[in-house]
Amino acid sequence: MRNRHNDHWSRREFLSTAALAGTGTILGLRSDMFAAEPPPETRKLTFARGDGICQAPQYVAEALLKSEGFTDVQFLQGGGGSVVKSVAAGEVQITQVFVGPLLMRIDAGDPVVLLGGGHIGCLELFGTDRVRTVRDLKGKTVVLNALESPPHVFLTIVMAHIGLDPRKDITLVTRPPAEAVRLFEERKVDAYIASPPAAQELRAKKVGHVVVDSTTDRPWSQYFCCMVVGNREFVRKHPVATKRAMRALLKSADICALEPERAARTLVDKGFTTRYDYALQTMKELPYGKWREYDPEDTVRFYSLRLQEVGMIKSSPQKIISQGTDWRFLKELKKEMKT
Repeated sequence: MRNRHNDHWSRREFLSTAALAGTGTILGLRSDMFAAEPPPETRKLTFARGDGICQAPQYVAEALLKSEGFTDVQFLQGGGGSVVKSVAAGEVQITQVFVGPLLMRIDAGDPVVLLGGGHIGCLELFGTDRVRTVRDLKGKTVVLNALESPPHVFLTIVMAHIGLDPRKDITLVTRPPAEAVRLFEERKVDAYIASPPAAQELRAKKVGHVVVDSTTDRPWSQYFCCMVVGNREFVRKHPVATKRAMRALLKSADICALEPERAARTLVDKGFTTRYDYALQTMKELPYGKWREYDPEDTVRFYSLRLQEVGMIKSSPQKIISQGTDWRFLKELKKEMKT
């Protein structure tokens, strides 16, 4: 676990907060809009740290979180389906992750609740010369990091969308991220699903080509990819902390959209990634500012239907929405944060 607890702010942290506050002014966010709110019920928050950097808003938001009253901000290492399990167990109170596995855990009865949208797109299906379209995957080998991971769920839905069955029509192999990329680079497998910064690196190296880009290709680009999720009991017991954390994440998403250079530099400086160029490319490519425009319930309904069609969940979209979503904080913040 990575602990960033510090009771006394460093000069660098203070300047970072001041700079972000300045950005808030540019965005039209009033510093007094939450002055009347009580302090958060807890000063500690733990997020999940995944393998990629598409969840940049939660990594960039540390100074904003401190301005909201959180003095102990931690990141628990975990990727894929393990992120959702950590939220369900209460080890992670709030975080961002691909919507597919979240809906599967809600369907299974895990105590997690969706709070709002994160960003559009981030997953890209890469193929070798043998795979020019999704239909070309039939009879081919695809490498994934893990089953029930975001890439696995996305691949299943994308294939089913054109009538292919991933359980019968392809050979799936699972390998750790670095080995999976190596196998694809050496063309020992035919396809691989990448997220930032791996996707940016593969494109820069001209390894394979993009078959499906969830950021730009319909219908995937019409819905949130990653969403904000919280532990249900934490949200119930800590509504003020939940709202304050959400506000910090949404402000941070705006910063990623409007000041990509600053966001990318923060990701590198804080050790979330090593390549500034790939981080900057990610900030510019992903539409982080769309959280105001897209309806998270539409995303839940869309992906629930897709998962139900392939047999990965049993619940109807309406049951998922009624049991596993809580939009009240997002609705309040949308009114407060109008620009």
